[in-house]
Amino acid sequence: MKPFVRLMKALSDPNRVKIIKMLQRRRMCVCELQAALGIAQPTVSSHLKVLEEAGIVESAKEGQWVNYSLAAGETEYARTLIGHLKTWLEDDPEVALMLGGLEDIRRENLCSAKPGK
Repeated sequence: MKPFVRLMKALSDPNRVKIIKMLQRRRMCVCELQAALGIAQPTVSSHLKVLEEAGIVESAKEGQWVNYSLAAGETEYARTLIGHLKTWLEDDPEVALMLGGLEDIRRENLCSAKPGK
């Protein structure tokens, strides 16, 4: 029962659901997720940790970037919910607006604008 409860808790936050919806479109780094959500970097990292612990998201380091993507799903529960989330919420105005703006959010633009990067 613990994996099921961990998964339900991971999906109980709107920002974590948004992260999943974005990662369905493409892999992203923390700075891209931060820009899309409009929340602080430590908060994004905290959400990603919860999603990783639930087996929904995985990370891979590539050079200077840590890329996040959807995992295959550790459990049948995770695989089923990830599958359903591909079609769920597509007509939600808030999700649609966020997903529509993803093309303009690119790490190269975000990180090059920061001093020292």
